[in-house]
Amino acid sequence: MSTPASAPATPPTPPVAPATSNAQKHPVDQVPPAGKLAVLSVQHLLAFYAGAVVVPLLIAGQLNLDAKTTIHLINADLFTCGIATLIQSVGFWKVGVRLPIIQGVTTTAVAPIVAIGLAVNSDGGVGVLPAIYGSIIISGIFTFLAAPYFAKFIRFFPPVVIGTVLATMGITLLSVAANDFTNYSEGTPATKDLAYAGLTLAIIIVMQRFFKGFLGTLSILVGLVIGTAVAFGFGDAGFDDVGTSDWVGFTTPFYFGAPEFVLTGAISMIIVMLITMVESTGDVFAAGEIVGRRTTKDDIARALRADGLSTTLGGVMNSFPYTCFAQNVGLVRMTRVRSRWVVAAAGVLMIVIGLIPKAGAVVSAIPSPVLGAASMALFANVALVGIQTLGKVDLTDTRNATILTISMGLGMLVTFKPGIAEVFPDWAQVFFASGVTTGSIAAIVLNLLFFHVGRRPSPDVTRDAAGRMLTLEDVNAMDQASFLRTFSPLFNNATWPLERAHAVGPFATVQDLRDAVQDAVLTAPREQQDALIHDYPSMADLLLDKDALRRESGFAGSLALEDMDDVEQEQLRDLSDQYRERFGMPFVACLGRMDSRRQIVTEGLRRLENSPEQEHLQLLGEVVEISNDRFNNLIADANPVAAAWESKFDHLG
Repeated sequence: MSTPASAPATPPTPPVAPATSNAQKHPVDQVPPAGKLAVLSVQHLLAFYAGAVVVPLLIAGQLNLDAKTTIHLINADLFTCGIATLIQSVGFWKVGVRLPIIQGVTTTAVAPIVAIGLAVNSDGGVGVLPAIYGSIIISGIFTFLAAPYFAKFIRFFPPVVIGTVLATMGITLLSVAANDFTNYSEGTPATKDLAYAGLTLAIIIVMQRFFKGFLGTLSILVGLVIGTAVAFGFGDAGFDDVGTSDWVGFTTPFYFGAPEFVLTGAISMIIVMLITMVESTGDVFAAGEIVGRRTTKDDIARALRADGLSTTLGGVMNSFPYTCFAQNVGLVRMTRVRSRWVVAAAGVLMIVIGLIPKAGAVVSAIPSPVLGAASMALFANVALVGIQTLGKVDLTDTRNATILTISMGLGMLVTFKPGIAEVFPDWAQVFFASGVTTGSIAAIVLNLLFFHVGRRPSPDVTRDAAGRMLTLEDVNAMDQASFLRTFSPLFNNATWPLERAHAVGPFATVQDLRDAVQDAVLTAPREQQDALIHDYPSMADLLLDKDALRRESGFAGSLALEDMDDVEQEQLRDLSDQYRERFGMPFVACLGRMDSRRQIVTEGLRRLENSPEQEHLQLLGEVVEISNDRFNNLIADANPVAAAWESKFDHLG
C-alpha cells in the first residue's frame, strides 16, 4: 500500500515558455536538427527496406511475373510505402496516429493474394493482377469505414493480450532474421556469412555500450554500413545492379489495367485486414508505450483509418495492403529517438527511392547476413516491449497465465511447423499464415473466453456513506453526482477526472472503471493536468507537516520514515525548493510502504535530471499512482477479508 499525498497546496504561477518552443512539445512532436534528422531517417529506411521489398518479391515469384513487372512492383511498393508513412506519422483530419510509425506491406497478405491470382489463372501472369487489386481496394475501404467501430473494442485488448501479441511477434520474427543471418543456408552456414553477421552485431553492441546521445542512436546504421563495407572488400557485396538500373521510374494508377472485383477475393482480403487491424493495434500500443504517450480509442481509430486509406491507395498504385512495421517500432525503442518527424523524413526518402531505381539498387546491395544481424536486434526489442507490457499483468491469475502460455505456444508451433496450415481449407489457411497471426487470434479468443463470456457476479467495489456495499452494477446505475460523491476520495479537490470517467461508463469490470479514471487524467488537456498536479503538496510540505501525515494515516504510511532529524529535514526542503524552481511544480511522489528517507531524496535528485516534459509525464504518473492506491483502499474496504488475507504476504513482494 502507498501513502498518497492529499493535502491541498497553493501553487505559484508556473513560468510559461513560448508556445513555439521545442522544449514545450512532447518528444514525439519535436523536430531534430536537419543533420540529425537526415541520418536518423536513413537508419529507419535501412531497417525497413528489406521487409518492404520481400512481399512484392514473394508474390512475383509465386505468380510467375517477369523481371520488368517485378521491378515495377518494387518501385510502386516503395513509393506507396512513403506516402502511407506520411499519412500515418504526419496525419490529417482523423487519419493517422501521429506517432513514429512506418507503414509497410503486410506479409499476412502474401498467401491470400497468391491464392486470388491463381484462382483467376492457375499459371499466374500479369493478367491476374487486376483481380488482386480490386480485392485490395475493397478491403482498404472496409478498413477505413470499420476503424471507429473497431476502436470501440479496445477493452478486449488488455495488457495480457497486447503483451502476448508483441512478445510473440518479436520472437517469431526472429526466425526471419535467422534466415538472413545465415544467408538462407540449408545446412551448416558458411563461416564468412556468420563472420559478417557477427561483426555487424558486435558493432551494434559496442555502439550501444560506449557511445551516448546521438552517436548511440546510430548503432544500427553504423553496423549496416561497416558490415556492408567489409563484405564488399571481400567481394561478397556488389553494386552491379546500380549501373544497369534506370535513373527514374514512375508508377501510374491502375498500371496493369482497371481493377476487377471478385467476391471471394474481397472476402479473403477483408479477413486479412481484420487480422492486420489486430496487429496494427498492438504496434500502436507498443509505439505509445515506447514514446510515453497513452494510446486511446481515438488513436486506434486514426491509425486504422490510415491503414485503410493506405491499403486503398496501394490497390490504386499497384501495391499491396499496409500495416505498421514492427522492426521500426523496435528501432524507436533501441535508439530512444521518439520524434515522428524522423519517420516522416524516412517516408520522403522512400518516395524518392521509389522514383529512382538506382537508389534502391544501392540499398539492396546490403548482404543478407549483415541485414539479418540488424534485424535480430530490432525484432528482439519488439519482444522486449511485449515482455515489459506483460510485466503489468497479474500472472498469478491462472486466466492471464493461460492466455499467455497457450497463445505463445500456438504461435511458436506455427512458426516451427508452418506446414500445419496445409491441413486446413484454403479459406482458413490465412489464420495460420504466420505465428504472429495464430498467436494474436488465440490471445484475443482466450481473453474473450476467460473474461467476457458468461454471466459473472457483479463484484463489490466500495461502500456508500451508510456502509452499504456497492457492486459494479450499483456504480453503473449512478448518476454523475452520486458517482462523484462515492469516488471523491480518489483526488484531493478536483472533480473533473471523475466526471470524465463517469462519461465513459457503463463498466464491464472493476478494471475498466480503474482504467477510465486513469485515462481521464492522462488524456486531459494540459491546463487541467497542471492544475491537478498543483493540487498536491510537495514532499517537504507533506512529510514535515505532522498534521498532514495524520490526515494521511487513514491510507497506510511508509513504515520506514519515522521522524526526520534536522539535517534530513533541511535536505528535503532544499530538494523541494530546487524542484519547484526547475519545474514550477510541487515535488509530488507516491510513497511505498517501505520507502526510506534516503530513497525519497535519491529519487528526487534523479528526477531533477529529467527534462520538463519528461517530468510532467512523471508527475502525472505519480498522481495516477496515488489515485490508484486510494482506489485499492476503496476495494479493500469493500472486501476486508480478502484484503486482510493479501496483506499477510506483503512482506514477500
